Amino acid sequence: MFSQVRAFDWPAEACTVAAGTQLQRRAQAPEHVLHLDHGRVTLGVMDNGVMTHQMGMVEGPTWLNAACAVLGSAPAVDAVADTAVQLRRVPMADFLASLRAVPSPALSLLRDLAQSHRQQAELAISRLAKDAEARCAEWLLRHAEPARDAPGTLMVMLNQRKRLIAAQLGIAPETLSRVLRQLRERSLISGSGRVFNVVDLNGLRALAGT
Repeated sequence: MFSQVRAFDWPAEACTVAAGTQLQRRAQAPEHVLHLDHGRVTLGVMDNGVMTHQMGMVEGPTWLNAACAVLGSAPAVDAVADTAVQLRRVPMADFLASLRAVPSPALSLLRDLAQSHRQQAELAISRLAKDAEARCAEWLLRHAEPARDAPGTLMVMLNQRKRLIAAQLGIAPETLSRVLRQLRERSLISGSGRVFNVVDLNGLRALAGT
């Protein structure tokens, strides 16, 4: 149903933007939900106004940042018009109000799909812009939880085989084992096997770039 903006009675500002216009900024909460009626948009990571890491392109008609609105989160990627783009800007408040009319099971499914889409985008960014150590540090932080037997500390339980975790990070299993060993040697984590303790939370965050 989100493929056609006319399926909803939203006030939307129609406009045309020139090629090269940045339509979306990473980590910056949008005020509008954008529907691309026509044109092509490049997705990736910008640095000083330059697209340094390109993830791909999308073409209208399609929504650009609807998943972010559904999750209440800022975009994970930057977006720049590759061609002249015709789009509609739907105020965020109106978009969110429309979601309240969606049946609960459908809304739950929509949120699950949006979360999956975001995780894929974050993984793609990690593979493009971060080395193996940074990816592993980011993964450890994402899966850290309070330790049961040591209040105030964090632990990471490896609930998957290392080869599956390595595949998620886009590295070889041998590389994952090497990086974990290096993180222990640098006193960022401790432990072995399937349980690791976070020793230096700030150091791990700095390595992950968060």
